[in-house]
This record gives sequence, C-alpha cells and structure tokens, in this order.
Amino acid sequence: MERTQIGRPLGGRRLSRRALAAVSVLAAAAAALTGCSSGKATGDTAKATASEGGSTSAAKSGKNAIYVIGGKPDDPFWSAIKRGGEDAGKLVKAGGGSVTFLGPKTYDNLGPDAAKLTLTALSQNPSAIVVPDWVPENQDDAIKQAVKKGVPVFVYNAGGVEAAERTGSLKYIGSDDYEAGKAGGVKFAEEGAKNILCVNTVPGAANSEARCKGIKDGAKSKGAKSKQLPLPSSNFGNPSAVTQAIKGALLKDDTIDALVTIGVQDADSSAAAIEQAKAGDKVTLGTFDLSQSQLDRIKNGKQLFAIDQQPYLQGFYAVSIANQYLSYGVIPPQNPLLTGPLLVTKDNVDEAIAGTKAGVR
Repeated sequence: MERTQIGRPLGGRRLSRRALAAVSVLAAAAAALTGCSSGKATGDTAKATASEGGSTSAAKSGKNAIYVIGGKPDDPFWSAIKRGGEDAGKLVKAGGGSVTFLGPKTYDNLGPDAAKLTLTALSQNPSAIVVPDWVPENQDDAIKQAVKKGVPVFVYNAGGVEAAERTGSLKYIGSDDYEAGKAGGVKFAEEGAKNILCVNTVPGAANSEARCKGIKDGAKSKGAKSKQLPLPSSNFGNPSAVTQAIKGALLKDDTIDALVTIGVQDADSSAAAIEQAKAGDKVTLGTFDLSQSQLDRIKNGKQLFAIDQQPYLQGFYAVSIANQYLSYGVIPPQNPLLTGPLLVTKDNVDEAIAGTKAGVR
C-alpha cells in the first residue's frame, strides 16, 4: 500500500504569499467550474449530508484531513492524478490540513483492495474521502459505510454519476468512459476501420468495461464492429505478456484492422505486437490516456489517437472541491463534473506534448 501524506509543500520549501494566492485562485476556479451535465444538481444532497453529521461544520477550523484512493504508485497515469491532487493539497496544507494518498500494490484484486483502502481511510477519522468506484460490487458497501458515518465522499475517475448517486456520494468528477469509448469507435470507423479489437487488461473493472463497450457502440454507429480481448489483470504492467497475447490475436484473425487499449502501457505493448506480427500496414492503433510514447507515435503518423481524460484535472478538482466543501460548504451544482474526453490526434498533438512535458498530462 502506498501511503503518502502531504505534510509540507513540494521541495520542502515554504509557500510564498504569491504562491498561496495562486493556489487559492486555482481552487476557486475549480469550485466554480461548470462541466457538461447529464445528471441532477447536488445542492440538496450536499445540504442533507451536512445536516446528517457531515464534516462541513466540523471543518470550520480548516484542518481538513482528505484521503484519496488512487492507483498503483508506479502507474504513470496515476502519477498525473496525484500531481493534481498534490497541487490542490497545497491549499489544504496552508489551512493546517493534510491530503493522504492510498493505493494498491497491484491490480490483481482491484475491487476488494480498493474497498479495504476505503475502510482504512475511514478508520483514520477523515474529513472527506475521494475514491474511484472501479468495481461496484466490491466497493459500494465500503463507500456507503463512510457516507453513513457522515463522511463526505467524492467519487472520481471511475464509476460515473451513477456510482455517486447509488452510494450517496456528493459528486462524480472525471471523464465519461463510455462516451470516451464511443468517440474512439467513431474515429476509427471514420478513418476506415472495420474490425476493432479492444484490449482489456483489467476485465471486470467498471471503467475498462465501459471503455470497450463505448468503442463497440461507436464503431457500430458508423457500420464497423468491435470485440474485446480480455486478458488476466496480472498481465497489466507486464509488457512481454501483453505483447504476445495481442500478437497471437492478430495472427489468428487477419481481419482485425484496428487496436485500442485501455491504458498507455498496453498501447506500447500493442505497438510492439503490431510490428512483430508485421501488420503495421493494415492495423491502426489508438489508446485511452496519454504518455510521451503515444504522442510521439501520433506526431509521426504511427498512431491514430489517444483519448485524454485529463487526469491532472481529476486529482486537482477532486481535492479542491472536497476542501472547498469542507471549509465553506460550497460545491458546484453540476453532476457529473467532467474532465474529458478529449481526443488527441495529429491536429492537436503539439499542445498535448507540452502538457506531458510539464507532468500534467
């Protein structure tokens, strides 16, 4: 388990007044952000939670203890989320509070592990908990336990507004994985793909299943088709195993003309598999999320797209909104509060590369 507490500003230096002012402006902007809304406003929900013993009145001192459940510490996608949470955490720290990050060591037992991490956070008397709802059948009970005890919970990154409403959480902050998948499926089909393979190395997780379903439905809307290649979650982070599995799928079915992966590590493996299968002239590659290697391939014409859910914003907004709610009782009415999807193609790849070099994309 990764357990990192923000006890001081990054680099060990004290924040200047100018820096604190900048963080305050960013946090205020996060609280005021308006996203595309497909759900109900949550003002009444927020008031009800506060009246049932929530933390808004208890946190008037400003010493908010916010616990954030995230992914593996060596997962590059989660590094961007954590960077956003840490930047928002500077304002929490300035008020005497703290932000603590908890993450699993592996994704082999994701749902049960995430539920245990939520209960661990709950045992620490938190002011608020921020958590993805990856596997609802494992996690919902733990989230509901926190809500029942009056702890404000914010679902982010996975689960969507349905998870927030189902568990009694205040808000969902993140991308809509299904809509992101649809955008990718449409893009593939518009570029001529007919048979798309969605590689899923975390089968059963709500967000990865939604992504592959979106790809399938988006492709179908344009006359193409898609199927899923579910791989054992133990393969996640094992490039050799993923590469060989994808290579085998390509050699077995020569009608596959597009590949999409649920994350950047698998996209690198897919690129290697396409090369080893000598299918580079007919198989187009796309992925969810960003990394420098994906952007380089897009820029060089070797990858069609990357679907950016803007993880930095997820971490930043989730921590900022939790802190603003705890400190002042204010909360944006939009639910969900969307951070994506944004399709990165050759047309906007240069801007994405600049963001990746800054460590926020």
